[in-house]
Amino acid sequence: MSKVTWPFFVQMPHLAGRMRRLSASELAKRVAYGILTVMSALLVLSASGRDRVGIVDDLSAALLDLHANIEESRMALLGGEFAMILLVSCADEQTDALVDALPEIAERCGLDISVRPTHAPEVSGRGRPYRVECVSLDTPGIVHAVTALLRRRNVNIDDLETDTTGAPFTGAPMFRMRIVCEVPEDQNASQLRRDLDEIALAHDLDISFRPLGTVGEE
Repeated sequence: MSKVTWPFFVQMPHLAGRMRRLSASELAKRVAYGILTVMSALLVLSASGRDRVGIVDDLSAALLDLHANIEESRMALLGGEFAMILLVSCADEQTDALVDALPEIAERCGLDISVRPTHAPEVSGRGRPYRVECVSLDTPGIVHAVTALLRRRNVNIDDLETDTTGAPFTGAPMFRMRIVCEVPEDQNASQLRRDLDEIALAHDLDISFRPLGTVGEE
């Protein structure tokens, strides 16, 4: 049965409406400089339901009818479920009406919807952006091994994405992970690279670690 819960803890998404990835600091700069138009209230909305054609159109149309704007979003097919995380803006006086309307929207769209108020992220300015990419045969513990190292080094993750696909010819499950993170100025990037290489040896991974914005980056 479709439902709405309030509040729901979820990380701030960092994917622009036109599907270009933005770090939290980049998003905050866009807000500060007026590149991204944000109305008075910001909400993080999480929705999931059985995959079908038109599910995104139904939800986006319902939000538009309530004078809400989708500022940022991430959407993916996970198993047989289609999952969406959206940063939605609306006028302060529209917030209650939007939240009150969500149960009916969830029922009509066949979705489970959760919502939480939020605010624009602050620009930390304390780290250097890096990208970590891992490729390997799919084995347990890869995400934990890499993220545990980043945590020990006080490296903040802005964006993390994983997927599993069949390898060419063999069809063996291949695991891929892409991370955008901020390495603090007081951390030695070369040492972090060596630590990642040790994880690569232990888990039989191919790992790349490079500053964001270098040649080959989007």
